[in-house]
Amino acid sequence: MKRIFAFVLLSVASIFVCGDVWCCTSAIITGKITPDGRPLLWKHRDTDDENNRMAFFKGSRYDFLALQSSPDKANIAWTGSNSAGFSIMNTASYNLKDDAVKEMNNEGVLMYKALSECKNLADFEAFLDKYPRPMRVEANFGVIDAEGGAAYYEVNNTRWAKVDANDPKIAPNGYLIYTNFSYTGRFNEGMGYIRHQTASEIISRQAVHGITPHWIFNHLSRSFYHSLMGIDLQKEEFSPERASGWVVDQDFIPRQSTSASIVIQGVKKGEAPEMTTLWTILGYPPVGIAVPMWAKAGINQPPMMLGSGAANCSQMCDLALAMKHKVFPIKRGNGSKYLNFNLLYNHSGNGYMQLLAPVEQAIAQLYGEAIERWRKTGIDLQELSTLNTQMEAIVLNKNND
Repeated sequence: MKRIFAFVLLSVASIFVCGDVWCCTSAIITGKITPDGRPLLWKHRDTDDENNRMAFFKGSRYDFLALQSSPDKANIAWTGSNSAGFSIMNTASYNLKDDAVKEMNNEGVLMYKALSECKNLADFEAFLDKYPRPMRVEANFGVIDAEGGAAYYEVNNTRWAKVDANDPKIAPNGYLIYTNFSYTGRFNEGMGYIRHQTASEIISRQAVHGITPHWIFNHLSRSFYHSLMGIDLQKEEFSPERASGWVVDQDFIPRQSTSASIVIQGVKKGEAPEMTTLWTILGYPPVGIAVPMWAKAGINQPPMMLGSGAANCSQMCDLALAMKHKVFPIKRGNGSKYLNFNLLYNHSGNGYMQLLAPVEQAIAQLYGEAIERWRKTGIDLQELSTLNTQMEAIVLNKNND
């Protein structure tokens, strides 16, 4: 009974402390368990800012491509990769802070500066050492570089600890998963334990078969498996004839608060860092589409992925949000916690997820041959521009159907 009561308290606390803000799910997948030997860095972002965009920046040492909330100023990055192949993301932690500092949430500023200055893990560690105290962060920073480095850094206002994904004693199965607690933090505190267990179960079943960016999107970013309740909504009969289709949106990996999902595909040792690829879904991932992006392209990124207009929002994100708002249509009371799953997925095959799947496959095929060729010859920027135009046509044509 005490265990049940403690779990209920933890679940309630997760609603109020974590809520819909700063509660991301992430993983580092080393090249040991990817089919091509390239590491993957995944961030599934949850935030109150549902409008997200991509942006390109000229850094002090390195240029970089980063995820931003549309209201963000220029010195914020929530996930990104630079021209040296250094890539970084974060998840908020809730069991590392050990002081009375009140002005926090500096993670986006720290990552922006790191992308501008760092080439590899050693640079990032030196960067953390010299960063002004208090650092005003309580977070797990996931990092990969073009030299084979892959690690999480658990960081609070005064100190940091490295958790090396390449160390077989730490990550014997070739991957690390992080949500909203830190392994070096206070035991049994923090948030995101159910999502962590869900991601762990899903990845462990696939690890021996190899993990790819699109596998992550389809089996994690868009998964409606719930490890605590033992249900998978995509395997249940949620049809209009059998049920209302309404479900409670609590502790699934994709949630009403999810604003983006990015898988950064790194390079193998010796490959050109410019081939570090940001597979990017803007908006609610179950109704979003993954698009590959590269820092090498500079300011010539797909226009749909960048901010525009008075609100500086991404058109791609806006398209996804239009569908998301139909899936979460109830605004009054606790209505935002309820998901009309039949609109997303149903046994008739006409849910948003099912209709968008072939669009995403077409985009992956569009870039596929060129990506393999560029790994040998370097990115052809003119060809990339043509492919980006074709990609946008595919998306807009589908949206007009």
